[in-house]
Amino acid sequence: MATPFYDCLRESFPQARLAAIVRSYAQGILRDGPWFDSFIDCGDKTWGGFWTMVGAIRKLNPDMAVVLANSIRSVLPIRIAGVRNVYGYRRSGRGFLMSGGPHPRRQGGQIEPIPMVDYYLEIARWMGLKIPSEPAPKLYTSGSIEEEAERLLRRYGMGPDEMVVGFNPGASFGSSKCWPAEYFARTAELIKQEFNCKIILFVGPGEEGIASAIEGQTETELINTSSDKIDLELLKPLIRRCNLLITNDTGPRHYAVALDVPVVVIMGPTDPRYTASNLEKTIVLREDLPCSPCHKKQCPTDQRCMRDITPEMVLQSGRELLERNSVHEAK
Repeated sequence: MATPFYDCLRESFPQARLAAIVRSYAQGILRDGPWFDSFIDCGDKTWGGFWTMVGAIRKLNPDMAVVLANSIRSVLPIRIAGVRNVYGYRRSGRGFLMSGGPHPRRQGGQIEPIPMVDYYLEIARWMGLKIPSEPAPKLYTSGSIEEEAERLLRRYGMGPDEMVVGFNPGASFGSSKCWPAEYFARTAELIKQEFNCKIILFVGPGEEGIASAIEGQTETELINTSSDKIDLELLKPLIRRCNLLITNDTGPRHYAVALDVPVVVIMGPTDPRYTASNLEKTIVLREDLPCSPCHKKQCPTDQRCMRDITPEMVLQSGRELLERNSVHEAK
């Protein structure tokens, strides 16, 4: 969701050397894009990693840093490294550490939830950068990653003209975001009956149990990617190959948007206003309950916000998206 901001930054500073401070596991998301010349590992979860990161920033001796994260912790290594011009949101008690930047919009004394694409672009606007008229997330893949994905797809038995539906049943945020495994299992049966397609389970680290639970509760053949340990870089071309993605409200939904893939999002404990942009090929299924959005990692009650969304509702949304997409392509 920050990629439109990166577009603004690169367009405004075409000759600059741009380095991104990103956790090592997530660098593959951005590595193949046109934005950054190098990466610094964000290893601030240990003291050793923190000081290694400070040293790497200091060695670059940047003229300017832009901090997209909202915490004090995200600014400290940059300041300690001696960067003088540091811009980002002045919030969360860190205004004294910033050289400048916008204040978040507030409503009734509380920070107003707005789409994160717009939230990041407010920094670009404050900096005086040119804002695109229709900002949209983008992702890129290298030729070598495309070839690796093609080899994997051939091994899965997916022909180039075959319909593929992706399931993303996990969520690193916590179990409250996860639609029940038995619901995914039932949806697989409905999808197979409706479209006679291949169904691929995208499985992140620690989500192997969820995938096994889905497989154990359905007679439908699924392609379980658990053993292939697909990282976030290789995930991009695999999601692009899908005709439809069905997912919890987690990272791969944003891949689908950036890669122009129709996506059904099953949303429970999170506030939809943070992601209410670029939804032309997205249907968000959400039940408006008194207890949601709660943003709790684990539901303290019965997870009704997720359980009230049925497999039949997901099937209908997927059908609607595919019909809408086929009409658009025909035009």
